[in-house]
Amino acid sequence: MNQKELHHIISILKEVYERSPRPIATYFQETTHNPFKVLISTILSPRARDSQTEKISKELFNVADTPEKLSKLSLKEIETIIYSIGFYHSKAKRVQGASKLLIEKFNSNVPNSLEELLKIPGVGRKVANIILAECYNQEVIAVDIHTLRIPNRLGLIKTKTPLETEKELMKLFPKSQWKYINRYLVAFGQNVCLPMSPKCSQCPINRYCAKQGVNRSR
Repeated sequence: MNQKELHHIISILKEVYERSPRPIATYFQETTHNPFKVLISTILSPRARDSQTEKISKELFNVADTPEKLSKLSLKEIETIIYSIGFYHSKAKRVQGASKLLIEKFNSNVPNSLEELLKIPGVGRKVANIILAECYNQEVIAVDIHTLRIPNRLGLIKTKTPLETEKELMKLFPKSQWKYINRYLVAFGQNVCLPMSPKCSQCPINRYCAKQGVNRSR
């Protein structure tokens, strides 16, 4: 695939993104411009629909919207608020631990470097790069399940791990697009290129797709 075709794909993915509900981290960044809320909502988001994460995050922030307030809640209180999101035991520990560490190590501020972000409970490379891209406008590629699955399905790359995927996508796409790649692919993966039964008949980049690993589509 040549650069002209890649540019066209990016343009189409951007169009899909612009008419789709925002990914959870983007939503909280655009509506609050609060790195703490972006961080906590992103920690809460794994294995949950964005609509549910948004709802539960808002309920939590109505009670505690700063590291100080959240760290003072007991685990039981946090669990009661986030109970319906799933994996609430571990997520409660992570958001409480993240809040305490922000107070102890970073003067209640969400750090803006990968090295420091990775010290926070519940923050791996994916979450760290989401924070860097969304909150601090840094040129990084956050790799989640959509960012890994879709480029492999398209046949753009052949990778198995998030780090491999991040490195290959950085080679493939211009640096000016890195911070947007996750946004575009999350929106595309949630609305068109579904994990099971992707909507190939409705896909605007169908003609570019190698359909690697697609056993059933609609």
